[in-house]
Amino acid sequence: MPSTYTNNGGIELPANGEQASTWGNTVNDNMSIIDRLTNGVGSITLSGTTHTLTTTDGAVSDGQYKVLVLGGSPSGTNTITVSPNDGQHIYIVKNSSTQTATFTQGSGANVAVASGTSKIIYCDGTGSGAAVVDITGSLDLGALIIGGTTVTATAAELNILDGVTATAAELNILDGVTATAAELNIMDGVTSTTAELNILDGVTSTTAELNILDGVTSTTAELNILDGVTATAAELNILDGVTATTAELNIMDGVTATTAELNYVDGVTSNIQTQVDAKAANTTQAAAVWETGTATTETIVSPAKVKAAIESLVASPKAFAESYVTYSGTTTATQTDSYGFASATRSASGDTEFVFSTEQADTDYIVDSHTQTIFGADGRYQWWLIAKATTGFTIRYRFTTLFAADVDLWVMARRLT
Repeated sequence: MPSTYTNNGGIELPANGEQASTWGNTVNDNMSIIDRLTNGVGSITLSGTTHTLTTTDGAVSDGQYKVLVLGGSPSGTNTITVSPNDGQHIYIVKNSSTQTATFTQGSGANVAVASGTSKIIYCDGTGSGAAVVDITGSLDLGALIIGGTTVTATAAELNILDGVTATAAELNILDGVTATAAELNIMDGVTSTTAELNILDGVTSTTAELNILDGVTSTTAELNILDGVTATAAELNILDGVTATTAELNIMDGVTATTAELNYVDGVTSNIQTQVDAKAANTTQAAAVWETGTATTETIVSPAKVKAAIESLVASPKAFAESYVTYSGTTTATQTDSYGFASATRSASGDTEFVFSTEQADTDYIVDSHTQTIFGADGRYQWWLIAKATTGFTIRYRFTTLFAADVDLWVMARRLT
């Protein structure tokens, strides 16, 4: 009966009664295999991107080493296939090659050992679906000593670094930082550069003062326009609503006229100079024509026409009461050809009271009187108004000599309109 071999180490198992006188060689080979399986350290030189780690039945082979020291200069990540896929192995792997080495045995999980690192792995030998497991990936260590220094951080504290891609230099930025998490979170979302943040260096303004700039879209040049401005807000607000251009505002440059003087042009709807020129054009008329007002077209009115216009406005007085009164002696006054008067009564003193037929609205009327009798050198007369009312008026009439005959007096009350 032929020999059989162990699955994991390939140790030869001679059948009973076989290898008489020769079994010593088999034992020696088996002992070499066992030695390699338990304490063997093998150097595996990698090249290219693939390598097969084989365990050979009944003979020492690379797949039987306990410790694998990988070397060489692979052209890329090197895939090491453990064969056969039904053998179970525990390997201590030290990757001294220049590339990552990935161990595989079947379609199950693989383990990658990065260049310059070490791992303890095992192959489960389940055939085509065999998997390689990283034992060091989940070690439960009572204490972790790195470079002679015991790590005192808890797993939870170490897990803070889970996913961190920062370099040592980048992590060292936090060296000496005393800010709290809340204070550091102020930077959350900040996209400003160092130079932009340094703009705040030396700023003493409060938040409220800085918020004045909230919504400002002006450029630095536009804000610098305010540099040196001494006007108050009220004075600047004078420009609120102004639509005039700079050129239009500059019209006021040098103006010394007062508000009252500027208001003289209020209501002017056409060019003042044009109007003045048109007026001045009429001064070319002959003086005689202009003064007499005989021109048919003129914009500067002649004195003659002004006089005529004034006279046309003054209405001739219109009489509303008129009477002839005959005086006889010193007390008699008899009315004839009278209208507008109700009576005319003469007193002993010589005063004559005239009463209107219709009472007037006011006393804004004129009284006229003159005699119809002509006296000689020895007789003169005079009269004057002594009282005036809406109902009538009183005149005083005097003569320098006694009447030799009757005297006729014409009396009239009239208005300008």
